[in-house]
Amino acid sequence: MRANSTVSGSLYSPEGLRKYLAPGERARFIEAAWACPRVEQRTLCLTLAYTGCRISEALALCVSSVECEESFIAFRSLKKRKRAFVIRQVPAPAMLLGLLNAAHDLDSSDREVRLWSWSRSRAWQLVKQIMAEAEIPSGIHATPKGLRHGFGIHAIRSGVPLNLVQRWLGHARMETTAIYLQAVGLEEQEFAGRMWR
Repeated sequence: MRANSTVSGSLYSPEGLRKYLAPGERARFIEAAWACPRVEQRTLCLTLAYTGCRISEALALCVSSVECEESFIAFRSLKKRKRAFVIRQVPAPAMLLGLLNAAHDLDSSDREVRLWSWSRSRAWQLVKQIMAEAEIPSGIHATPKGLRHGFGIHAIRSGVPLNLVQRWLGHARMETTAIYLQAVGLEEQEFAGRMWR
């Protein structure tokens, strides 16, 4: 079993390294993903960025998981192994759903075809390639998990209620989701700015 070198209840590692993509990095990642000429790599990276799913959850997606008319993607929560079968619906933007439909033939009669056939390690490499193209410096933040954390922070800063972020990320406990409240947001910067006048 591999030793865990990160503190689970923090946005920083024990060494003080940031574990999430900052807003500018997340925006550059999305821009680089949209520019990617390989459509499957593009759809994987954008699905991770726009839904905050785990890479293993994305790789488990089938044609039937994408609900274009209802504007959501249904993810099987793979970390809830003690429970039988847990599906969570995560809203997705129309532009992502349209891209998934065009790239993966969502009208296919075989509804159980997986969207991506890559191994977890290959998918991880493809995400890291887009991170490099987005000029995101390497580190523990420049990973699919860092992208997931970046989604959580972006959702909180966008005013999404904590309970919805918890549901979308598939967290069993609110305490896990609450770490995203630790990131300094615009409102907090405005309050601090008043002190410095």
